[in-house]
Amino acid sequence: MTTPQELKTIVSDGLLSFPVTDFDKNGDFNAKSYAARLEWLAPYGATALFAAGGTGEFFSLAPQEYSDVIRTAVQTCDGKVPILAGAGGPTRTAIQYAQEAERQGAKGVLLLPHYLTEASQDGIAAHVEQVCKSVKIGVIVYNRANSRLGAAHLQRLADKCPNLIGFKDGVGDIEAMVSIRRKMGDRFSYLGGLPTAEVYAAAYRALGVPVYSSAVFNFIPKTAMAFYKALSSGDDATCNKLLDEFFLPYLEIRNRKAGYAVSIVKAGAKLVGHDAGPVRAPLTDLTGEEEEMLGALIKKLGPQ
Repeated sequence: MTTPQELKTIVSDGLLSFPVTDFDKNGDFNAKSYAARLEWLAPYGATALFAAGGTGEFFSLAPQEYSDVIRTAVQTCDGKVPILAGAGGPTRTAIQYAQEAERQGAKGVLLLPHYLTEASQDGIAAHVEQVCKSVKIGVIVYNRANSRLGAAHLQRLADKCPNLIGFKDGVGDIEAMVSIRRKMGDRFSYLGGLPTAEVYAAAYRALGVPVYSSAVFNFIPKTAMAFYKALSSGDDATCNKLLDEFFLPYLEIRNRKAGYAVSIVKAGAKLVGHDAGPVRAPLTDLTGEEEEMLGALIKKLGPQ
């Protein structure tokens, strides 16, 4: 077992990513294809992979499928790269997912939003605390959508839950992020979690958040690693070139429809010969024209 503090060290450095979840032509989970995807991605050097995360369409998986996804990921990546698992939804449901992830051998949990209903800071904190106390593995809380916590509540949670080891921000509130980073210091590992995180990576690095999760690692892993290394070494020329030639045009396609942050990643995987099948409703796939636009951007990057 990887201890929570060991997990904190692992995710405090390097590039992280969220593999897409493979579905077959009937829309069912394709374990064989998913395992092949992980075997392809593992050698590129990601510090950890998050199975059944947001990009992995956690929100559309049935409980048995979730178990199959986590088990496949853990078995395939054993000894290669640590697997963390997404968990979310109502508190008791999130607990069941977190405990199943632990049972299947995941090294930690990314606690996704509770969904739908608005809640007070006290209520969200109680939700996080109950999930943390239900498992022994490390937990990273994802600050996103209607599940947001401020510095004061995070401080109290840190005192109550030793296995709460990370804070991932998907909101982009700079004032809040500075407050949290200054108050919590090195108690947490801090992850950038805005969609297409490369666009925000330099700004977040300046805030003391040097680590982020890359969705594009799913289809351009060589470029994703090159960008991360350039950012880490202060190679602004390479970062700016990739931003101008790929990431900003990529955003123009991604921003055409809500939900495309996931759909465009699956389209990219298909275009580079690692088809993961379609997205599930309520998401929608890119149009043929949009796939051609994305393909042209990928082609300019060269072999991956």
